[in-house]
Amino acid sequence: MTQGNHNSEQAVQEAVPRIVCKFGGSSVAGAAQLRKVRAIIEADPRRQIIVPSAPGKRDAGDTKITDLLYLCHHAASVGTDFSRPFAQIVERFTGIERDLDMVPMIGEALERLQAELERGVSADYAASRGEHFCGLLLAAWLDADFVEPADYIVIGANGLVDAQTWTLLGERLADPHKRYVIPGFYGRDAEGRVRTFSRGGSDVSGAVAARAARAELYENWTDVSGLLMADPRIVDHPLPMEEVTYAEIRELAYMGASVLHEEAMAPVREVGIPVQIRNTNDPGHPGTRIVAELSPEIVLNTQIAGVAGKTSFAMITIGKHLMNREVGFVYRLLGVLEHNGIPFEHCPSSIDSVSVVLEARWLEGRVEQILDEIRRTLEPDEIDYVPSIALIAIVGEEMARTPGIAARVFTALAGESINVRLINQGASELNIIVGVAPEDYPQALRALYGAFVRQ
Repeated sequence: MTQGNHNSEQAVQEAVPRIVCKFGGSSVAGAAQLRKVRAIIEADPRRQIIVPSAPGKRDAGDTKITDLLYLCHHAASVGTDFSRPFAQIVERFTGIERDLDMVPMIGEALERLQAELERGVSADYAASRGEHFCGLLLAAWLDADFVEPADYIVIGANGLVDAQTWTLLGERLADPHKRYVIPGFYGRDAEGRVRTFSRGGSDVSGAVAARAARAELYENWTDVSGLLMADPRIVDHPLPMEEVTYAEIRELAYMGASVLHEEAMAPVREVGIPVQIRNTNDPGHPGTRIVAELSPEIVLNTQIAGVAGKTSFAMITIGKHLMNREVGFVYRLLGVLEHNGIPFEHCPSSIDSVSVVLEARWLEGRVEQILDEIRRTLEPDEIDYVPSIALIAIVGEEMARTPGIAARVFTALAGESINVRLINQGASELNIIVGVAPEDYPQALRALYGAFVRQ
């Protein structure tokens, strides 16, 4: 391809708006769901790039295809029979093909996979076949161009997308008038071996395709109508987020909210492509839009994006008179954590004390060892260890410009007689984090949600 042709293709590509649609496992679990997928795609001609997951569960008693593939790979790797789980995989894919009245074609591919498993393949290769076969079926059913991810998506040693992917995949998806299907979850490493993404794999693939194709929108289709402002297991019927920023989503995800993982948003966040979370079973619902900057009407009508928290933290507090004059005190404290390979989450301090908050799992089986090393290194006047503390984040872009947010937080908790063990707010003022006893966590979360959201 000449440089001139490449530039002209890019110009056409930029002139024709396209939407990338990623469909999760529940959206492609069976033929009935795939019919919904097709209707969604055909409802908007801009939906030209489709990224499917592997078929998920059809009901509570079902098994995900990816789990069956991992099971087959493990059995094959230790030389045991995997015919039963493999038969389930065959039944799922051939059943979809049959129910959609397609010309049979997936059987031969499945036979090849069985032979490959018997000869020995990597776990990544085996796991990727769920998306691969789903993509083959969907491309044939939609009369779309199948794109093999291992030819165009390069995953670096750190598990992140290599920059050459944008050119390779961008050129493959260059025709704005074609419909493409590219399976999610996998690509290849620098040596050409199939490699899967570590987490949220198909979500990452959708974002990669959106960036490579310079799409105007990345739609992530799942089985919920957008993201919720709080955990529905604790707060009754929390409201959905209509619009939220990338930064707000990152804060909420960090605190345990069930949202897109940061790795799944990084490719589109870096170039400003908005993300829309939609429900395959309720396509008329607008869902949640994730953007770089909130629209004026959202800024006018909302104060917070949501509340989220986790109960999995521990806290170490060190007190020492004139600590503030002891050069390198906190540096040495964090050095103890570094020496033991322990990351920390927060480090609030006062003039004569400092605390470190960390995931409790890092201290399992070695609490006394770490505390003893801190004593020897810092010679504190006192040291206090709290083995379990819950953190709750109140997140919102507009908090920094809205008077009284902190007052409402503490009034809500005081109204429920909940003691606050920790207060932390970053310089960006994007969130306020409070620490409470784990037994107070559900009540605190409900109180904070109620303080800012009126149903």
